[in-house]
Amino acid sequence: MNSFVERLLLCSALLLPAGAWAHKASDAYLQLAATEQGLSLRIDVALRDLDAALDLDADGDGRLTWGEVRAAWPAIDAYVVARLQVQGCELALNGHALEKRADGVYAALSLQSPCQPSELPMIRYTVMQEVDPTHRGLARITLGSSRPELRVLDPMHPAAWPSATAQQPAVTQAAAAAPPPLAEPTLDTSFLREGVHHIATGYDHVLFLLCLLLPAVMRRTPQGWRPVDLLKQAVWPVVGIVTAFTLAHSITLTLAALKLVALPSSLIEPAIAATIVLAAIDNLWPLFSRLPRAAVTFLFGLIHGFGFAGVLAELDLPAATFAWALLQFNLGLELGQLAIVLAVVSLLYLLRRRAAYPRWVIGGGSMAAIMVGSLWFIERTADVSVLGF
Repeated sequence: MNSFVERLLLCSALLLPAGAWAHKASDAYLQLAATEQGLSLRIDVALRDLDAALDLDADGDGRLTWGEVRAAWPAIDAYVVARLQVQGCELALNGHALEKRADGVYAALSLQSPCQPSELPMIRYTVMQEVDPTHRGLARITLGSSRPELRVLDPMHPAAWPSATAQQPAVTQAAAAAPPPLAEPTLDTSFLREGVHHIATGYDHVLFLLCLLLPAVMRRTPQGWRPVDLLKQAVWPVVGIVTAFTLAHSITLTLAALKLVALPSSLIEPAIAATIVLAAIDNLWPLFSRLPRAAVTFLFGLIHGFGFAGVLAELDLPAATFAWALLQFNLGLELGQLAIVLAVVSLLYLLRRRAAYPRWVIGGGSMAAIMVGSLWFIERTADVSVLGF
């Protein structure tokens, strides 16, 4: 990619405050292919993440310019290459470029090695290890004509392999002459864990859920909020809310991940913040009294589904592999969501009869959510950075 195109990318998408996207899950994307000609590896890392690790914004004005990125390329190359190893292969940098994605501009580095692994190689990945413990590398690994395998690489728990001098088991002459068995493609459950990770670190999605749950153990009456008498009176509304949210974000997550519907992050992220504000206001002053709360949750959940979609949409997977990864990821989201709901509703149910509950839990919690959601909305629509997460 020539420098003119890179400048256009920076002008159109890069000049954003560093904090405006700080809430977005930190993911890098790796594409590794091993063939008879050797091994090739491409890694895309968001410039906002590299800025956190390398301080690319040299003048500290909250903006990255073409000049700053051009000057930082040697540091970017050295940083990424030093934190990325493939077992049994010595990688050499083959070039770099800028790649525009829905959520910003990424540094795309290409690496090569003449090695020809006979089985899926292990990857040691420590990018962002010292900066962001929530960062993940999402890897698509292809060995020859085999079906791609997906791996989620956690820099806090990088792969380790024995040294080359370690004692190897003896190999008979017959075994050495025999062709290696074809590796059966495997699909692990790493994307199940990644779904849990994304809901747990998706602070805006969690805050939206909390706004919906705060009044779940109370009844709104003409005399004000009154606690429910039985647990089932709180459980069934919560079941309706959670089911509506699950169905809604599953629909848009699937459509967006399949690239059947595409909306820019510049629209989706402020909209997610707005759903938090509206849900919190509805707790204080009914905005949607004519609609069941589950129906409102469904409509807002459609927006939140787009916020989860980038994880899978960027990997360009075959249909079967994509379907399995999507199923795992969505199930992980639901398991994480269920754990949050069970913990929160249990606590709220125990607190519901306290006289201060309506004022401090519903009122105070909703006001806090309105403030945080509003600040997020400002961050995501204007050139300011207010919150650090």
